Amino acid sequence: MTNSVIEQYKLGAVQVKVSASGRPNKYTVHCSNGEFASEFTVSEYEFKHYRRLMNQRITEAFNQANDPHSESESDHA
Repeated sequence: MTNSVIEQYKLGAVQVKVSASGRPNKYTVHCSNGEFASEFTVSEYEFKHYRRLMNQRITEAFNQANDPHSESESDHA
């Protein structure tokens, strides 16, 4: 069974591809900016209801990977 692409979009320089994982109610999210890549699994519920938070975390992770010397906002608390 091939993993069908559910959705594909860009977050700045990061290409995000969401595909069926082969497991019921689970999606695989693959993110890449050409230099770094990340892949993780989310439930259908998480993808539908927490997509904005997921996108914020993807963006933050790739920003930190591109500039490992920068401090995150949580370090300023």
